[in-house]
Amino acid sequence: MDILQEFWQSTGFAAITYKEVIMIGISLTFLYLAIKKGYEPYLLIPIAFGMLLVNMPLGGLMEEGGLLYYLYQGTDLGIYPPLIFLCVGAGTDFGPLIANPKSILLGAAAQFGIFFTFIGAIFLDKIVPFVSFSGPEAASVAIIGGADGPTALFLTSRLAPDLLGPIAIAAYSYMALVPIIQPPIMRALTTKEQRQVKMEQLRPVSKKEKIIFPIIVAIFTILLLPSAAALIGMLMLGNLIKESGVVPKLTETTQNSLMYIVTILLGITVGAKAEAELFLTAETLSIIALGLLAFSVGTATGVLFGRLMYKLSGGKINPIIGAAGVSAVPMAARVAQKIGQEENPSNFLLMHAMGPNVAGVIGSAVAAGLLLMFFA
Repeated sequence: MDILQEFWQSTGFAAITYKEVIMIGISLTFLYLAIKKGYEPYLLIPIAFGMLLVNMPLGGLMEEGGLLYYLYQGTDLGIYPPLIFLCVGAGTDFGPLIANPKSILLGAAAQFGIFFTFIGAIFLDKIVPFVSFSGPEAASVAIIGGADGPTALFLTSRLAPDLLGPIAIAAYSYMALVPIIQPPIMRALTTKEQRQVKMEQLRPVSKKEKIIFPIIVAIFTILLLPSAAALIGMLMLGNLIKESGVVPKLTETTQNSLMYIVTILLGITVGAKAEAELFLTAETLSIIALGLLAFSVGTATGVLFGRLMYKLSGGKINPIIGAAGVSAVPMAARVAQKIGQEENPSNFLLMHAMGPNVAGVIGSAVAAGLLLMFFA
């Protein structure tokens, strides 16, 4: 009996806490959403399994010497997020943004959620006395509104590394839930007539324009805002590799192999920061609530600015493409396409929505650079 008792005490079953059981339940829910419902499985599966592994007692995977401890250094040191941007750039067509430069305004408008939530986080202690955020922490929470996981990780690792777990989980969860969160906001802020608007086909964009664009953007943005160099530089390098057409093997590698490898490493280490003792706190719940507010406000301001452009253009711009101004690329653009086709089956908004969507990626990186400049 003593041997059996000693064996039982050495197992995780004897050491597990109710908080760890809750976190395991959350991770299993994420796995269900990813596998059964198909909600961004490339993101949610590694994140959810990282959560599952780190909340298994006695595993020690995130302790010094553990596997995930070493893998996590790529997130902690800000290596994985710029690599993701490199891959995103290699897989993104900037043509719709070049063809319709006005769409950059929609991408800019959708970043309002970041700054609105920053102010809200600063003054949160006036409403919830036992939760308060410093300036750097508020900036890290607010960046969730950009719906850009790598940018959120990059900024938080610099400004508030202690909050990396809940901020990463919130950012990637809302990215995965774009198809659920955005449609009600889009419908509430537009009329059926506005959602039915068919937009004219975009002009063809030459190869020369596509090659020059990332170079010009990199030079101008980094000179203006050096703190955004890592994200903007890698994004534009990836796009230049793609558009140059002279290094197809590099393009193929960054679009596929490198993207999937870094996504696995990033996802599992993000999930591994969701330890029960650190995650199940009032502060974490506030971060999740503020993140939802940031994302919702960003979507709403993008749509409202889309309505303004609809009016100024004489009804030629469908305002729902403004929701794609958040940088969840290409998920937000696909949602705009889906809603547009539901209202008008002959509508094809995907390429029009990709303009503000790409602008949102650039905009969130610029917003992160601004916050870094003030708080780093």
